[in-house]
Amino acid sequence: MKHDPITSGKRKSLNLLIDTGVVAAAREAGINLSSVSEDALRTAARTARNAQWAEENRDWIAANNAWVEKNGLPLAKYRMF
Repeated sequence: MKHDPITSGKRKSLNLLIDTGVVAAAREAGINLSSVSEDALRTAARTARNAQWAEENRDWIAANNAWVEKNGLPLAKYRMF
């Protein structure tokens, strides 16, 4: 299992305002609200962090892609496919 840098292993109690119909439907379906909320927040945080990283490194990525396009992959001759 990979280490998830977002997960701390600790829990914090907090209040959320969620539409009552959504809560009722989720409870009726047996959905664990805490687990689903935590998973959704983890995914949103990871997506935002990845987008921020890509923006911060946009110039380097473009330069690297241009170099590879001009020179090819450095170890291409060793590829087996």
